Amino acid sequence: MAALARPQNGRMIGGVCAALARRFGTSATTMRVIFLVSCLLPGPQFLLYLALWVFLPAEKSATTAW
Repeated sequence: MAALARPQNGRMIGGVCAALARRFGTSATTMRVIFLVSCLLPGPQFLLYLALWVFLPAEKSATTAW
């Protein structure tokens, strides 16, 4: 499993769904559909998304340092 970090490429809004998709080995589109369907159910899904957006670290860029 990959580390849980918001990727620089492939994100739409905050990169949370792309990070979760990479972590669980599925496509980002599938994870986005799962999130949208889960928003129809009662619960704090949107608040959880915001919390993950704030607390998940951004992926390090591929540029090399000296």
